[in-house]
Amino acid sequence: MSVAKILWVDDEIESLNSQIIFLENKGYVVHTITNGFDAVEYVKNNIVDVVLLDETMPGITGLQTLQQIKELNSNLPIVLITKNEAENLMDEAIGSQISDYLIKPVNPNQVWLSLKKIIDNKRLVAEKTTTAYQQEFSSLFMALSGTPDYKEWMEIYKKLVYWELEIQKSDSPEMQEVFSTQKQEANTEFFKFISKNYASWVSPKSIDAPIMSHNLLKFKVLPHLEKGVPLFFILIDNLRFDQWKTIQPIFAESFRINEEETFYAILPTATQYARNAIFSGLLPIDIEKQFPVEWKNDDEEGGKNLHEEAFLKSNLKRLGKSDIKFSYTKITNNHDGQKLVDNMHNLMQNDLNVIVYNFVDMLSHARTEMEVLKELAGDETSYRSLTASWFEHSPLHQALKKIADKNINLIVATDHGSTRVKTPAKVIGDKQTTANLRYKHGRNLSYEPKEVLAFRDPREAGLPVPNVNSSFIFAKGDHFLCYPNNYNHFVNYYRNTFQHGGISLEEMIVPIIKMSKK
Repeated sequence: MSVAKILWVDDEIESLNSQIIFLENKGYVVHTITNGFDAVEYVKNNIVDVVLLDETMPGITGLQTLQQIKELNSNLPIVLITKNEAENLMDEAIGSQISDYLIKPVNPNQVWLSLKKIIDNKRLVAEKTTTAYQQEFSSLFMALSGTPDYKEWMEIYKKLVYWELEIQKSDSPEMQEVFSTQKQEANTEFFKFISKNYASWVSPKSIDAPIMSHNLLKFKVLPHLEKGVPLFFILIDNLRFDQWKTIQPIFAESFRINEEETFYAILPTATQYARNAIFSGLLPIDIEKQFPVEWKNDDEEGGKNLHEEAFLKSNLKRLGKSDIKFSYTKITNNHDGQKLVDNMHNLMQNDLNVIVYNFVDMLSHARTEMEVLKELAGDETSYRSLTASWFEHSPLHQALKKIADKNINLIVATDHGSTRVKTPAKVIGDKQTTANLRYKHGRNLSYEPKEVLAFRDPREAGLPVPNVNSSFIFAKGDHFLCYPNNYNHFVNYYRNTFQHGGISLEEMIVPIIKMSKK
């Protein structure tokens, strides 16, 4: 690690010689200056890691020096050292974003502790995270090899997300590599688990199955209807659990988070299947039977999610809730979002308000189409960061803040997640085969069986049969399905983009969060 460079600014610097020697013995390089003007010049022309700054000096004061240094380098940590304990001075110093505040006379250990906290904080956090993850690594490994059930898989995935976010903070490439391998291993095991169990979950005779898209409203949303308390159900399209964890602190500023749970998105983990299942309360095979005109298969013309409100109305009726007053709002652009902000007070008159927000889905699709978004969301860390930045400045956040102090219940969920695809898998099919990267249906599909979960009879997966002899295949882990023609161009274009429709922890185990006013 490089030696930390300290600038100590004090008009009585001679009296601090013993302290400076103490710090130099601890391995710091200390440069001293006796006034604010010279300190500002020094920072302009030299590398400095921390400034120790006396508050009362002739010429310009410590606070004025602080202001000028911050204008040059807003991220430079500054420790203000003062005899003055007046509250207004402390407030002003803290408002100027100082890193620490020491009252004279200071002893050497006090200064050393402050420097250690500022300079070594990241390294110490990284070391502690590394040790803790190493201990957790073996217990996660044990959990993976112990044939987990669907509840245990939810817990394993939550733990993986927790460690992913912790390791991100520690900024250790080696740890990230170890973690990435473990997550890949988890996805390999998860694929085997889904391959073995999915058909039984969606079977009409199903006994022990997780909460999934088609029974989410029944079990996780409608039970929270209370007389006189509006229930807002916000469905943010394509929101992974790690993205939820990134925007959670923004929600927590305005709302009390009561329950943080997950459920399983149905296959394909794609909007037209998973979201229609959520609102209709039916598997796609049953939506097609009950709504033959409204249901559209991938290869049919027309919008695939145009009838969610009608599906919701029919679901409420079936569940004996047809008397409730509900609204359905879909936001697909910023203009719609602004209209939502203006309309929030009117929605307070309803028992249930469903708001579908399409932004994250648009982002991930645009992500593959636009070079600028490839730059902005090149990996999981930047994808999460982009999601947090979007939500913080979104009309949705503004709209929710308008009702944060009202007596409401709020549920936030999604329809499916997404995964960053890295491994191409060749598929050969006829002209009718669908173009999706993470799942396909068609006749006479040819593929490598190890790379996909195949349903020769789509009905076994709760899916309609688009054409006679159509089968469905779902990509495993980080695979994406490519045709042999134009193969290399296709592979290079889509590798490392976020896609959905297949089988991975990130796509299938997704958040549902219950909140109320603080």
